[in-house]
Amino acid sequence: MSDNILKFFNIVNSIFSAIIIGISELFSGQRVLFLGYLVLNVVDFITGIIKARITKTESSSKGLTGIVKKVGYWILILITFLASYMLSNLGYLINIDIDFVVLFGWFTLGCLIINEFRSILENLSEVGVNLPNFLIKGLEVIQNIIEKNAEEVEVKKDEQNKKE
Repeated sequence: MSDNILKFFNIVNSIFSAIIIGISELFSGQRVLFLGYLVLNVVDFITGIIKARITKTESSSKGLTGIVKKVGYWILILITFLASYMLSNLGYLINIDIDFVVLFGWFTLGCLIINEFRSILENLSEVGVNLPNFLIKGLEVIQNIIEKNAEEVEVKKDEQNKKE
């Protein structure tokens, strides 16, 4: 049974790696963002395990759920970048300016990076690490700025579409 689980995780890992490599090559100039997000995923998972052991809430099902969520986030990133690329090209082909959709992937990645930072800080806090208050407040401010900018892009495009 454990061989089957190991084979399954090797397959998932290979697919996951191929996706990361593909995204990294596609956005080679921004590779550090994707690799940084991957590092945050790993650090969050490790700090989550440490927190669970210290608080005696360790559970293999929670760990598996965490892994599934991380893979789901990467799928979300893939889908948002793929959709924005496809929609942008479609707009070009039918002569409609919808280039703003290119931002969907970047806004999604930005929000997920902030969520990983927050989760790591939460894990550290729950095991007794004293955190500087500016980190918590700063991440909240950055999240609000990203969400506000995403909403402003939507509003500007809605206004532009009404004028046309």
